[in-house]
Amino acid sequence: MGLPPFHVAVPVDDLAAARTFYAGLLGCAEGRSDAHWVDFNLYGHQLVCHLVAADRQVPPAANPVDGEQVPVPHYGVVLDWAGWEQLVKQLRAADVRFMIEPGVRFAGQAGEQATLFIADPAGNVLEFKALRHPQNLFALQNGDDDQDAS
Repeated sequence: MGLPPFHVAVPVDDLAAARTFYAGLLGCAEGRSDAHWVDFNLYGHQLVCHLVAADRQVPPAANPVDGEQVPVPHYGVVLDWAGWEQLVKQLRAADVRFMIEPGVRFAGQAGEQATLFIADPAGNVLEFKALRHPQNLFALQNGDDDQDAS
C-alpha cells in the first residue's frame, strides 16, 4: 500500500504570487480553486493556499536543530537524495533565497539528512529534505541499532 496523501492548508495574502511560487517555481500542478483558495499537488500531497489578510499572518518562531535556527511552523516533503539535489539546482537557478542553505545535518549518524528551508511569498516556510538512510525517517534517538532522530 502506498503512502496516503497528506493535506495541509496554509494562509497566503496573494493567490497570484502563490500560483507563481508553487506552480511556476516548484512545478506543482494546480487543482481546484475559487476566488479565496487554490489547491496544489505538492509531490502527491494536497496543499491548499487560503487567501487571508496580510495582517493575519503569524511570523514563525525558531527552534535550534544541529546548529541551525529552524523556523516553526514549517512543512515540506521528504525526497529521495537525487530528487533533493535536483531541487537544489532548480532553486539556485531561479536565484531563490534560502532561509537555511542546502546542507547535510547529523552527518555520519543514522538520521543523516540533506535539508534546505525556503519561504513562499506569504512567508510560509517549507523544508525539503532527503535522508541518507530513508528507513530511519521515524527512528528513535536512543543509540540502539540504527535508531537516530531525523
